[in-house]
Amino acid sequence: MGWGYRKSIKMGPFRINLSKSGVGHSVGGRGARYTRTADGRREMTFRIPGTGLSWRRPVGRRDRRRRR
Repeated sequence: MGWGYRKSIKMGPFRINLSKSGVGHSVGGRGARYTRTADGRREMTFRIPGTGLSWRRPVGRRDRRRRR
């Protein structure tokens, strides 16, 4: 396992994430957050504060599985 780096800078509801792979950003509050990662992935995260429960969904990608 190699070394990693991650630093997060908060500015109100906005967050800039600095990591070894690049710069990402996110916006949102405690219950919902939209994230764009350093490698270009986009996702929405929904949380129930205080419980540790969350649900994450990719944004902008098509589902590759066929629905029957």
